[in-house]
Amino acid sequence: MHKPLLALLGILGLFGCTGEDSLPKIAIAGLAIESSTFSPAITEAEAFHPLTGEEIFDYYPFMAENTPQRNSAQWVPTLTGKALPGGTVSRAAYDSLVNLTLEKLATEAPYDGLFFDIHGAMSVVGLDDPEGDFIEKIREVIGTETLISTCMDLHGNVSEKLAKNTDLITAYRLAPHEDAMESKQRAVDNLLDRLKSGKGKPKFKAWIPVPILLPGEKTSTRIEPGKSLYAKVEPLTRQEGVIDAAIWIGYAWADEPRNHAVVMVTGDDQQAVASAAEKLAKSFWEVRDEFEFVAPTTTFEEAMEMALDNLRPPFMISDMGDNPTAGGAGDVTWTLNEILKRPEFKTEKGPSLIYASIPGPDFIEKAKAAGIGNIAEGMAGAAVDNRFAPPLKLKGKVLAIKEGDRHAETEVVVQIGSVKVIVTGKRKPYHYEKDFTELDLNPRETDIVVVKIGYLVPELYEMRGNWVMALTPGGVDQDLERLGYKRIRRPMFPLDKDMPTPDLSAQFIENSAN
Repeated sequence: MHKPLLALLGILGLFGCTGEDSLPKIAIAGLAIESSTFSPAITEAEAFHPLTGEEIFDYYPFMAENTPQRNSAQWVPTLTGKALPGGTVSRAAYDSLVNLTLEKLATEAPYDGLFFDIHGAMSVVGLDDPEGDFIEKIREVIGTETLISTCMDLHGNVSEKLAKNTDLITAYRLAPHEDAMESKQRAVDNLLDRLKSGKGKPKFKAWIPVPILLPGEKTSTRIEPGKSLYAKVEPLTRQEGVIDAAIWIGYAWADEPRNHAVVMVTGDDQQAVASAAEKLAKSFWEVRDEFEFVAPTTTFEEAMEMALDNLRPPFMISDMGDNPTAGGAGDVTWTLNEILKRPEFKTEKGPSLIYASIPGPDFIEKAKAAGIGNIAEGMAGAAVDNRFAPPLKLKGKVLAIKEGDRHAETEVVVQIGSVKVIVTGKRKPYHYEKDFTELDLNPRETDIVVVKIGYLVPELYEMRGNWVMALTPGGVDQDLERLGYKRIRRPMFPLDKDMPTPDLSAQFIENSAN
């Protein structure tokens, strides 16, 4: 069924031309997180900020009231949760969220379809394949006939178990993920289309594991070869007999057998599905040696020297090793300690620098007690990850205090010499200009801005005067060879650079009902 006709059916439903009883009944569920097994952090259930019931619709703009998608089905929103990337999820947290989801699903069963919204890189204590385990448990409740459509981050992992138990599957096609919501809508539209048309489950699912494991900072679709590689995906989906196609880069900072790249294509024409999957897998393998960091990389010391010589503020430095958007604990103090030791920043007349950010509940309490404009002294950082540097004692003038942030909870700006440090109650990545301006900081007029992220998100990228990525230590260290993998499948590129060319033939995954 063509998408315009699908939209028309939704509109007809709005005006009562399609009875509600004839609409398909579709559930919504999913949990999303990237979990670094190389970080000592443990993620608990509250980090997912779980949504239940009608509030789930607020997360998806395309599911707002009276949209074609909303009007095309009887929706049963159960539970969804999205956490900041972090450490391994505790088994108790995973079990509690999954069991609650299953209980809610059982209450409203049976279903015609389910929209499964996940990231694909969750690690759980004592469990190798959480998303595979989760969808298998869902199948035990809703049965094997229900059509499941899955949307994932391209940095997720698609195990054979996950591939078997989902029917339709897609992934983001951009990194940074500017198409995240567009991809989720595509997963829902594909599901509605197959239900409305009566075509149901695709006849064929081709799955090809590709033995490549690379960090997102080397595989951005902003630059080559990622840009051209991912540009090949959408044209293949327009072929007769193909429903959707996707490339998963995979998640590099978890040491599990499922962590590697994957290509998957679904459709009703076996030859078209196999050909599309093999074309993408072979294209990926052919450019494996061409992936480079999306920005210049260097040591932190060299990055600081470059920044101090720069004449175009803001000079952006990515503190990559402890990046909380990739799974770092976010509280490694090594970089901030190096900054505060430098003589250039000892007085307020030195080069201006913003550091975003470091968790420090102790310092937060001391700053609140001292008040804005006064001197506060307290400890910050290394409560979770103290492998590279101990907690820091911060002493400086409190410039701002802000309460109520969804992630940080409380944010404090403290000035130490010419450095303005953002101290948070809980870890928070700083992606947007308003993250700074709401704290009365002006990153555009600041000489140096150091952020605990990897590749810059679009807003910071457009703001930069210059930018380098510093190879700092942490749970998402960019030097993969020194992480010490023990459980991933070998050989694996680039760890095994001279490995033979792998078999990249399409493997057909059986239907979940088989």
